[in-house]
Amino acid sequence: MVHDQWLFEKRAYVEGFVRPAGVDEAGRGPLAGPVVSAAVILLPGFPVISVADSKQLTPAKRKRLYDQIYDHALSIGIGIVDPVEIDRINILRASLLSMAISVENLLPQPDCLLVDGPHPIPFDLPQKPIPKGDALSISIGAASIIAKVTRDKLMDRYHSDYPQFDFIHHKGYPTTAHKAAIQRFGCTPIHRKSFRGVREYI
Repeated sequence: MVHDQWLFEKRAYVEGFVRPAGVDEAGRGPLAGPVVSAAVILLPGFPVISVADSKQLTPAKRKRLYDQIYDHALSIGIGIVDPVEIDRINILRASLLSMAISVENLLPQPDCLLVDGPHPIPFDLPQKPIPKGDALSISIGAASIIAKVTRDKLMDRYHSDYPQFDFIHHKGYPTTAHKAAIQRFGCTPIHRKSFRGVREYI
């Protein structure tokens, strides 16, 4: 049985909402770099197919879908929380904050939220948290692609600042090579100093 990716959006329309936004984040697990979120409002008739959880897509497919989503979405908002704030408030709260910032940056504003994961975000709108929502809702799937590609682009820029860490390949995630670079070179200003694998080398 094929899952209807518009199921949660259709339920929102039936409840009287007209602009549901899907919200997702990228970058909870890395040792370096920001957590980045996206909020996306799609309209019925959105023509892009093959939108799915960004983790299930190749980088080339993600980039192609990223461009198509920007071409056809009603609104896209981005939220970024940097490593200093992640260390200050913890990664879960930072992730939820980045999601709220992404919603704040939508124009027009949505009237309800479909949020990836089990937690509501700190934003005063009706919202439905959906575990594994990036695979179940087309709006959340689109947001996951936008968030992932946006974060990857940021990490590619950081690679030029700190080439010895090879951020262009692992995007800050705790690969063997990344952990070896931390042991050899110490940490950069974009490393998350509260994370195990970094704090031991400060």
